[in-house]
Amino acid sequence: MGYNATGSEAADSRCTVRVGRLSCFEPRPLENDPLPGPVRDWRPPPRMPPHPACRLRPYANWQRIAPLAALIPLVALGLPADLARGELLVQPRRVTLDGPESSLQIVVRQSDSGGQLIDRTRQADYQLDALPLIAVDSQGRVRPLLEGTARLVVRVGDESVEVPVEVSGLSAPRPVSFRQEVIPLLTKAGCSSGGCHGKAEGQNGFKLSVFGYDPDADHAALVKEARGRRVHLAAPEHSLLLRKASAAMPHGGGRQVEPDSAAYGRLHRWIREGATLDDPRQRAAVTRITVEPAEQELELRGAQQLRVVAEDAAGVQFDVTAEADFESNDTTIAAVDQQGLVRAGEVPGEAAVLVRFMGQVAIARIALPRPGIEFRRPPEHNFVDRLVWDKLEQLGIQPSELADDATFLRRVYLDTIGTLPTPEEAREFLEDASEDKRARLIDRLLQRDEYATYWAMRWADILRVDSNALGSEPTLAVMHWLRGQFAENRPYDQFVRDIVTAAGSTRSQGPAAIYLALNEPREISRSFSQLFLGVRIECAECHHHPFERWSQHDFFALAGYFTGLKRKTIPGGAVLVYPDGGQDLRHPQTGELVPAAPLGAEPTAFEQGIETGTETLDRRLALADWLVSPDNPYFARTIANRLWAHYFGRGLVEPIDDLRATNPATNEPLLAALADHLRQQRYDLRALTRTLLNSRVYQLSAVTNVSNAGDWQHFSHARDRSLPAEVLLDAICQVTGVPEKFNGWPLGARAIEVWDNREPLYFFRIFGRPTRTTVCECERGDTPSVAQALHLMNSPEIMAKVQHRHGRARKLAASELAPPEIVEVLCLATLARYPSPEEQQVLLRPFQQPGAARREAIEDVLWVLLNSKEFIYNH
Repeated sequence: MGYNATGSEAADSRCTVRVGRLSCFEPRPLENDPLPGPVRDWRPPPRMPPHPACRLRPYANWQRIAPLAALIPLVALGLPADLARGELLVQPRRVTLDGPESSLQIVVRQSDSGGQLIDRTRQADYQLDALPLIAVDSQGRVRPLLEGTARLVVRVGDESVEVPVEVSGLSAPRPVSFRQEVIPLLTKAGCSSGGCHGKAEGQNGFKLSVFGYDPDADHAALVKEARGRRVHLAAPEHSLLLRKASAAMPHGGGRQVEPDSAAYGRLHRWIREGATLDDPRQRAAVTRITVEPAEQELELRGAQQLRVVAEDAAGVQFDVTAEADFESNDTTIAAVDQQGLVRAGEVPGEAAVLVRFMGQVAIARIALPRPGIEFRRPPEHNFVDRLVWDKLEQLGIQPSELADDATFLRRVYLDTIGTLPTPEEAREFLEDASEDKRARLIDRLLQRDEYATYWAMRWADILRVDSNALGSEPTLAVMHWLRGQFAENRPYDQFVRDIVTAAGSTRSQGPAAIYLALNEPREISRSFSQLFLGVRIECAECHHHPFERWSQHDFFALAGYFTGLKRKTIPGGAVLVYPDGGQDLRHPQTGELVPAAPLGAEPTAFEQGIETGTETLDRRLALADWLVSPDNPYFARTIANRLWAHYFGRGLVEPIDDLRATNPATNEPLLAALADHLRQQRYDLRALTRTLLNSRVYQLSAVTNVSNAGDWQHFSHARDRSLPAEVLLDAICQVTGVPEKFNGWPLGARAIEVWDNREPLYFFRIFGRPTRTTVCECERGDTPSVAQALHLMNSPEIMAKVQHRHGRARKLAASELAPPEIVEVLCLATLARYPSPEEQQVLLRPFQQPGAARREAIEDVLWVLLNSKEFIYNH
């Protein structure tokens, strides 16, 4: 414990008390020097030990002047351009507290020898040069004690910074705002979350709006429902709101508010003041929040305190660190607590910390480079490599080596056309000595018929081409159309425009039939938003989006484009889909009409019909124009991210259809460059695919090194990926030489060609073929299971293929090939490579057993290869 005294006893005596990293500022009254009442009666706050030299009488109404945290106006100054070594950076540069529950987060950083800013908030000493106006806890959180002005000295070692301090509003505080000061407390405590009182039916008879999106309803629930028992105006401390939140009486959610906390003090004062619902015009609404620092590089196991600043419509800024919610998108890299303290882990990479307050969101990006790595920059095939190497160099992660020819061959076949190479194709490629053979192979694969078939299947999944919902003929019509689009390499913007504006008979070749599964404006808008914009706007249908800026107004504005879509049955049993004007939808809360508008754009002005008063145009045309416009910030990024995820096993943004400011790309420059490249190529998906496949990043090995073994975000090595159900079944059929017999299909049809997603095949069910009930690719199962392993090992259907009289095993047994040659053929067929000498030796053992039958030995080898991880996965 330290004790410093400054000033003369006759004039301005004061002292600073420090306990470790905890400081508080206490006056030392003199026997013959009367002090003002508030100072004379002052005592330290709870849990802050006084210095023995301070002789202070207790103050009976301590909670009236110093509960802990609230909204604080502040002056936010810009950061200095450069800092000398060891120099301190203190944020904010001025401490302004207004109100008895106000608080403010100080962030102290110091530049090291390399110019990197290191967090010193918890190591700093805080000293005041006047009366004890404020208290600073060990986390750098400031709270008011007395009104007045002073200067705060922040010291780390020999460096110090002076910060002006001003405290006001303690003696006559302005009333607590329910909308802007109580609602954030309920949100922070989790009361209004979907798992508590915010769920649809509420909890134990008490319901709040999710994340406080409806303050009027929340106020009525607190004050008017339950016969007014939730708030007790005459005795606030007996209110159920306070007693249950503080666990003074049994509460299913446990203690959410400490009795001596700022939250408790603010709720207590709000009830004491009459528990009123303030007029929204009295205080400007919060328009944005910022987090400081917005970007920070940490050492492994390092820490950084965050600070959150809100700004209202009047331009007033105030600290809301105490009220904000914090959440990390990768806790293995960086975890964050609800005080805003980020703690780095031991895995290098990047994490984004989501900060949320009053419907506004912001992020802080935390980077953890691996120390002691001398980065060796590999060759670059195109801009993809350059941008990936830039990120890996920043993080100290060395990429893996280039994959061998066999690994690349199998990977590119399965990824591009969903088909294994034949033994002949594999042998030809492996024996080709030309330097450009990989690029030439990519070009050939993009022209094969299987490319169109495979990608038609992939898009049928996410367009919900469900035979149960559409019927057989409409499903077949859509599948033919999809295959034609990929066969002719239709530009992606035209492809999407055709889907959005589809009309006509559902039995005609085209996309009109998808409107049988998507048959309601709100369902269409949320599906297309997720598919083509990467925006999951469905949350905003009922309340403000918890992680984005989208409100109910935005949701119903987008849905308004599909109100004029009609359907009617025509002769022959088909359904005709056609536009017939349309009208704006009403906001479910206000009842006001919401003009149709794209996300984040101005409303569309439609041409009105003279007689009907409704729009005479197809509203969807206006949406399609905006959707494919180069000015649309989502369109190109979404499809670029979707294709990247397919070929690399993980999106630059993950989940791949959840693009938002609070879910940033792991390599933002790369995603932007891919979107620009796609626009420059006029939305040619084959051209973008060619660029991805020719990159060295795509062709990296899955074998890791010391620096990248824990990297799953930045594509420093390839990832093992489960084969889709259809691809795996086709691979088994191709390797065994025995096709699957599908209901209603001729023998020889491949699984990727089967348009009926309800094909009753057990293999499809256990290996995760989607039922096409959502537009999310997550519906396709890719998680290994015991059922899958048992099926591959014990399935009579697979064993029947292995032992089939017309299968590959029987044909090899009847051939004149020697056992080593047979093993070579089987490895080429299953793994697209030659066996190693060790593998050759092991796989020849069945042939060498006494009395071994040639056919049975071949079947055993084939069964072993089919059950190997290398066969089941793409690697």
